[in-house]
Amino acid sequence: MHYMELRNQTPFAEFLLLGFSEDPTLHPFIFGLFLSMYLVTVSGNLLIVLAILSDTHLHTPMYFFLSNLSLVDICFTSTTVPKMLVNIQMQSQAISYAGCITQMFFFIIFAVLDDFLLGVMAYDRFVAICHPLHYIVIMTPWLCVQLVLLCWVIGVLHALFNSLLVLRLSFCTHLEIPHFFCEINQVVHSACSDTFLNDIMMYFAAVLLAGGPLALILYSYSMIVSSIRAMSSTQGKYKAFSTCSSHLLSISLFYGTSIGVYLSANAAPSSASTATASVMYTVVTPMLNPFIYSLRNTEMKRALKRLLFHK
Repeated sequence: MHYMELRNQTPFAEFLLLGFSEDPTLHPFIFGLFLSMYLVTVSGNLLIVLAILSDTHLHTPMYFFLSNLSLVDICFTSTTVPKMLVNIQMQSQAISYAGCITQMFFFIIFAVLDDFLLGVMAYDRFVAICHPLHYIVIMTPWLCVQLVLLCWVIGVLHALFNSLLVLRLSFCTHLEIPHFFCEINQVVHSACSDTFLNDIMMYFAAVLLAGGPLALILYSYSMIVSSIRAMSSTQGKYKAFSTCSSHLLSISLFYGTSIGVYLSANAAPSSASTATASVMYTVVTPMLNPFIYSLRNTEMKRALKRLLFHK
């Protein structure tokens, strides 16, 4: 009877996000650190979007995908950090059942979008370097829009399916999540009903949705390396490589940190180390992307100067 009551109360239950530290003396430091990182992320990515929109020279497929990546990075960070900041300020760890499912839904959408956009950007670089004469014919504005829409459709459908699978679970008394947001793996494993279907779906997603774009990236860059090696002029090689270097660094950060998170999660599933490692791909990578794409890119720097100083 008691178990049935708990099952019925599931929609009104609260999850407790344990975050990084139980020590209240560290909370002001954590709050200040995450607030500053969040402000840098939002302002940096917003500047990239505005610079691309305002400069007609940047109305190309590469910058179209970059502006979409910047918008997704703003949303990606906004699904987790503001709630954490509010909780620290309110000295609370609670997130409602509905709030947790909603946060998880949007987090999955933007994580998948980030992943797929990096794959699409790799394909764009592959066409630009390996088939330069056909680039304009292949990478039409309509194809670029279709590719971004496809990324959105896959992200939304995947998030919806995962969220519906979580909604069928029942939660008992153990509602503590050793994380700073409702990470799907942690939410699923805090349930007291059978999670076999959820586990299958998560493994399927890891293989297909993470492996698919990664395979596209690896194939694109293997072809790019072959094309660069076949070039006769050193200047041509340098120019081709410089257009890819920012994207390669962004890919390395995103995949390196996210793989590191899941390895650390398997090593210590209930520790705060997973939450700390997650900061790398949920907060640090979106924060660094504007710097990665603007510091070594002369066109981007010129557009930013024009936007900020009206030069």
